[in-house]
Amino acid sequence: MKRHVYLTMKSLEEAKHIFFSKFPPDKRTSSIEILTTDALDRVTSEPVFARISVPNWHLSAMDGVAVRAEDTYGATEREPRILKIGTHAEWINTGQLLPDGYNAVIMIEKIHQIDEESIEIRAPAYPWQNVRKVGEDIVSSQILYPRDHRIRSCDIGALLSAGVFKIKVWKIPRVVVIPTGSELVDFRSLKEPERLKKSEIIDSNSHMICSMVREAGAVPEVYPIVEDEPSTIREAIKRAVESRPELVIINAGSSAGSRDYTADIIEEMGEVFVHGIAMMPGKPTILGEIKGVPVVGNPGYPVSSIISFEQLLRPYLLSIQGIKPAPQKVINVIPVRDIPSRLGIEEFVRVNIGRVGQNTVAVPLARAAGSISTIIRAEGIIRIDSFTEGIKEGEEIHAQLLVDESDIENTVVIIGSHDISIDILSNEIRKRGYSIRIASGNVGSLGGLIALRKGACHIAGSHLLDTDTGEYNISYIKRYLKGIKVSLIHLAMREQGLIVQKGNPKGIQGIKDLIRDDIIFVNRQRGSGTRILLDYELERLGIDKDRISGYEIEEYTHMAVAVDVKSGVADCGLGIYASAKALDLDFIPVTKEQYDLVIPSSFINMDSIKIVLDTISSEDFREQLISLGGYDPKKSGELIAEINS
Repeated sequence: MKRHVYLTMKSLEEAKHIFFSKFPPDKRTSSIEILTTDALDRVTSEPVFARISVPNWHLSAMDGVAVRAEDTYGATEREPRILKIGTHAEWINTGQLLPDGYNAVIMIEKIHQIDEESIEIRAPAYPWQNVRKVGEDIVSSQILYPRDHRIRSCDIGALLSAGVFKIKVWKIPRVVVIPTGSELVDFRSLKEPERLKKSEIIDSNSHMICSMVREAGAVPEVYPIVEDEPSTIREAIKRAVESRPELVIINAGSSAGSRDYTADIIEEMGEVFVHGIAMMPGKPTILGEIKGVPVVGNPGYPVSSIISFEQLLRPYLLSIQGIKPAPQKVINVIPVRDIPSRLGIEEFVRVNIGRVGQNTVAVPLARAAGSISTIIRAEGIIRIDSFTEGIKEGEEIHAQLLVDESDIENTVVIIGSHDISIDILSNEIRKRGYSIRIASGNVGSLGGLIALRKGACHIAGSHLLDTDTGEYNISYIKRYLKGIKVSLIHLAMREQGLIVQKGNPKGIQGIKDLIRDDIIFVNRQRGSGTRILLDYELERLGIDKDRISGYEIEEYTHMAVAVDVKSGVADCGLGIYASAKALDLDFIPVTKEQYDLVIPSSFINMDSIKIVLDTISSEDFREQLISLGGYDPKKSGELIAEINS
């Protein structure tokens, strides 16, 4: 009787290296298209884009009456305004479509009903008050998920809401499990467990392994029990390999006993890489390959079987699906800004989380109850109890982690001016095989520099024009980042201009038209580079900003401006060409501007930052920007200056 001796036993790390060099972690199953409703726990094989905006129409955010804001102007406590139902107002419930011609909703609590036809109001409404505007949550054409994103239940709602009814995902791996052992019996053949004969053992391992396979997102196929005969084992393995699964697991028969045939049969039919791993339990594990299919001999002892599976097979099955385990835990975070809260209300605030220097920072996301995009973007949730009025900036607080902590370690926090290139950066990094996450906050260029000064981010996105010199960013860096040495990295030149409705029905020609009585403008927030550019152009042309209808209306992203124009909230707004193109709007060029990344020199040699810079310097990234329209990325990734102010 032949016995094997573990003369070439490998360490666990060696075994992993050997196995994954044969079957690389970035290997994937094939891509298939399935219904979105069937996509729970599946992994995207390509980026997913919204087909429609959410909401796709203007909806009421409150119970009350829909009104035209201009009909309410002048209403006060002393001089209330009477509105007629059906003429100046319409009853409306939360979530209902805003009637044509109306642009605001007054809460029912703010209304005094005089009779069935008349109501009294004692304060004016402002345009789009208590209204969920088109695209408030999700904008048509925006990227919802990158490649290798695991779909959660909340994602199903987001996808369907955004008009994505089918989605491309990695095919679920199929795993063949072959239980071996003449002593094994199938529990289903026993009417009563007490009828188990002497020397018989109930086959539990194969069912346990099948359960672990399912937990890893794969589909198991268990073969009937195979007796300890080389010919029957060989035939079962041959049948399994010819069915081309992603993995074959042979349970038991992997040890050094005289009736342990698995290693010899795998070697005879293919190749054995490892037989014996220096770990307890799990030592008898066999790692091999037959005709390109990984074939593993799993130990027969239950605990050894579990350890072997968890250390080697679970990572493999997850990797070929693009899945990374994400255990939840609670960590301490420092909010980058105040998070106010009302007494008596317990709140769960969604946040992005990243490690910046020695701090774990939390960037609060939008808190609107209808904003599903915040939960799909969140890395954590901060719970604010009902007895506090909020959390102050810099105050350490617990956060429930929604992702693996290693993801937080690999998160790059980018705060500053909004640019679509930042939105696609994460997917480009994933395509290159890295697990770096991008957490972004859109607070404007000046806001980004201030966040950098506070140590709240790794990178600030900026396009601040010095109107005296025509130079971008440098003078502002010297003013706001005194004492901080930074590297200024070029991302792209981009076209800024007026985004107007398709066909330009108002015949808008340029900035001078903004003062026309029939033009409603939508602006960017104070501190944004686009706002500074607009003010510069107005001053250059001698235009009084107070003459522009809508100058005080602010949005925080270029896409939000484009959505306002698309939905009719405004006739035009200043933004980048790519936003206009994405929503099929017309565009009137105003200028080309320089968009840069500001990075503290203390971060420049971090591995994650190097990966970001390497990605934005790549041809793939540049081609993506060119395809968006309005970008000139030929110098993306180049160092403009090192500034020590």
